[in-house]
Amino acid sequence: MSSVEKDEWPEIGELVVTSVNRITNYGVYVMLDEYEKEGFLHISEISSSWVKNIRDFVHEGEKVVLKVLRVDPEKKHIDLSLRRVTRRERREKILLWKRSKKAEGLLRSASQRLGVPFDEIYAKAWVPLEESFGEAYGGLERAAREGVEVMLEQGLPKELAEALTEIAKEKIRISMVKVKGELKIRCAKPDGVLQIKEALLKAKGVKVPRGSDIRIYVVSPPKYRIEVTASDYKEANSLMKKAAETAVESIAKAGGEGAFERG
Repeated sequence: MSSVEKDEWPEIGELVVTSVNRITNYGVYVMLDEYEKEGFLHISEISSSWVKNIRDFVHEGEKVVLKVLRVDPEKKHIDLSLRRVTRRERREKILLWKRSKKAEGLLRSASQRLGVPFDEIYAKAWVPLEESFGEAYGGLERAAREGVEVMLEQGLPKELAEALTEIAKEKIRISMVKVKGELKIRCAKPDGVLQIKEALLKAKGVKVPRGSDIRIYVVSPPKYRIEVTASDYKEANSLMKKAAETAVESIAKAGGEGAFERG
């Protein structure tokens, strides 16, 4: 079972992952992996240049990303194109397809662990995760990083939410990124040292998602290093900015001054 129902058909213009079944002199017969339906790639849609030998472009058993040109459910016919797919589209589609297959595998593991039919697990988990995160794997990845609350917030039954989270933590390797910056803060007030310490504690205490972390350590006063670890650069940079702003605002209220520079 794939991420779509078997009786569904692809839309015109959609990118699909296919498996090459048979190559003829006039084109290629493929199986659309996500729809379990056969499609046809005519020789004229293989390349913008002249095609002398189709096997110079595709081979039996190969995975190929194609674009849907025409769909005729009554005749059960799907026309496809290779030459209209860009390198970027091919790369992005394969990545999404691989993530979809991984998500399906995790759901099958939950099915086996709970002794519940896969179709039932799929119906309760796939749709809500896909709607909230754009793809089921994105939700499972988030649960691996932040915990079962991610699943529960999507309305998944508690037992299923716990099983999927446990499996996700076991099988998904969470990659983290780190960003750095330099904070300069001074305070000439009598209690300046305490105010600086308080400002740094407030910065370090900025709320972060589970799995993320903010570290602040002295380089040599008045210079302090901020290091933020998070799941992606957008989140890491946002947290670093928030931590730096918190420190600068705190020390300014105490009569000091502060500035921040990216590392």
